[in-house]
Amino acid sequence: MNNEIKICGLRDAPALDAALDAGADLVGFVQFPKSPRHIALDMAGPLSQRASGKALRVALAVDPDDAALEKILAAIDPDILQLHGRESPQRVTEIRHRFGVNVMKAIGIADAADLAQISVYRACCDRILVDAKPPAMPEALPGGNGLTFDWQLIAGLDDKAGLMLSGGLNPANVGDAIALTGVDAVDVSSGVESAPGEKDPQRIAQFIEAARAAFRQRAAPSANEKAKSA
Repeated sequence: MNNEIKICGLRDAPALDAALDAGADLVGFVQFPKSPRHIALDMAGPLSQRASGKALRVALAVDPDDAALEKILAAIDPDILQLHGRESPQRVTEIRHRFGVNVMKAIGIADAADLAQISVYRACCDRILVDAKPPAMPEALPGGNGLTFDWQLIAGLDDKAGLMLSGGLNPANVGDAIALTGVDAVDVSSGVESAPGEKDPQRIAQFIEAARAAFRQRAAPSANEKAKSA
């Protein structure tokens, strides 16, 4: 997991192709009917096949039972299953063992107390996605609300391995987010849309370009380091 960019909530071929053409490392397909980014399995399957070998394919589910998971995994054949609900560490472990799939667990962050969940879930899943905790409203979605959280919380972590940053990212702020937090992976959904669920190919390209530039800038030696090596 190194300098990776995920475009999530893809629902049609033009949006998927825009993400792949711009160099997305991961592409996500949402399985959550309440979300404007939800895609039916009979449509998600062909899109996933279209992305096979070009990017890692992620199926996003929210508190799925085993029957739902069987259908999702059979149709999408994802490289990674993203669990974006209230799945317990025990449930995550059970899913990994039963279905033999790599799991990325989303954790909602609002304050420093929420960071404790990172180490808890690290022990039972392959990746961690840190997202803004949804507002306490009945209509709030588990993710994709376009909200950010205090990135300084992530910047202060000693161990950022395996973390993917999400929550309110867009082409204008992703560079600052990468520079401040030091994460090696970012995820976007609503931040590259022209309307809820409608991906904008130009914004996708702009987001990926901005993220790549920030990753390159961080990797480049500073002026002082260049002077010392001269």
